[in-house]
Amino acid sequence: MTFQTIYADAALFDMDGTLTDSIAAVEAAWDQVAREIGQDPKLVIAATHGKRAIDNLSHFKPHIRIHEMEAEVARFEETILYFADAHQLHISQLPIDEDAKEQSQNGTETPLSESILSDASPLSSDCSTPSETSRPTSPFDNLSQRPTISRTQSHVRNASFPSRMLELLSAAAIMRQSRSQEEDEIVMDSASEPFAEHLSQAVQDAWKLEACKVDRAVQILPGVKSLLESIPEGRYAVATSGAKTYAFGCMKRVGITPPAVTITADDKRLKAGKPAPDPFLLAAECLGFDAARCVVFEDSPSGIRAGVASGATVIAVCTSHERQKIQDCGAHFIAETLDSVRCVQEDGRLKFTISS
Repeated sequence: MTFQTIYADAALFDMDGTLTDSIAAVEAAWDQVAREIGQDPKLVIAATHGKRAIDNLSHFKPHIRIHEMEAEVARFEETILYFADAHQLHISQLPIDEDAKEQSQNGTETPLSESILSDASPLSSDCSTPSETSRPTSPFDNLSQRPTISRTQSHVRNASFPSRMLELLSAAAIMRQSRSQEEDEIVMDSASEPFAEHLSQAVQDAWKLEACKVDRAVQILPGVKSLLESIPEGRYAVATSGAKTYAFGCMKRVGITPPAVTITADDKRLKAGKPAPDPFLLAAECLGFDAARCVVFEDSPSGIRAGVASGATVIAVCTSHERQKIQDCGAHFIAETLDSVRCVQEDGRLKFTISS
């Protein structure tokens, strides 16, 4: 085993992919955006890693007006947290029809939407902005408070959601065809508005139900807890491409207390996000240190380039990208995970040791 040593005044950490792993939830949210705009989800996801949501949304949704962007970013980041929480919080509470369970065991699994007893009360589409300590609002809140429904009743109701969805989507297709054929003649009457609202609600319900199928919970990455605990308070900061809702939400979900200096993408003092060095320069300044005397921990090519541009010593971790994809981005050192990094104080400075 070999050891490499670095001395620094402070440490600057990226968040997602370095301290936390919420990649599944993030990719699910970008997958949804890709489908909204009719683009290949794989291409959209690949283009968004390590960059601010505002920059990505500006690129992929250029129709969003400047004054609307802040709300759009908040909505997107709430979606990430929703995907992260949905399975863990709600899958155990969903009343599943016994016939659906039997079909699943026999290899003929019924779609989740067909086995959820949700017809009695419509699922909420509310997506209010959560506080830093709260979780996103969910269409499945208070399910445990619903009255017990007999199996016979549930069997009848289970078919209603997909049937209603099919009817709505079929009706929407007919309306679109009718509009294209008689565009100048059709006049939508007042009855069309409730239909549009109903369709919109059904579509929202569908993706929220889909979100419960996969566990996308945020995870803390190896070695993070012990490394953070070894660095004195005031000697490390977080500089992330996530806005405050997402950044604080992710860290608190895995037991990380956001440090006093946490630079998020919506910080008004930032002129540019990664790969520009601004987030790390601002983080170092707020700690009271020169960025050139700091060490940056990053996982993405964009973030690594930002750290290098700031003048800091950069340690890249292979937690979200394979080594060959980040080894030519300028990092001074590469570690598999933060589990191979140790920190002690020595003569007033931080001594980082990387084992490989």
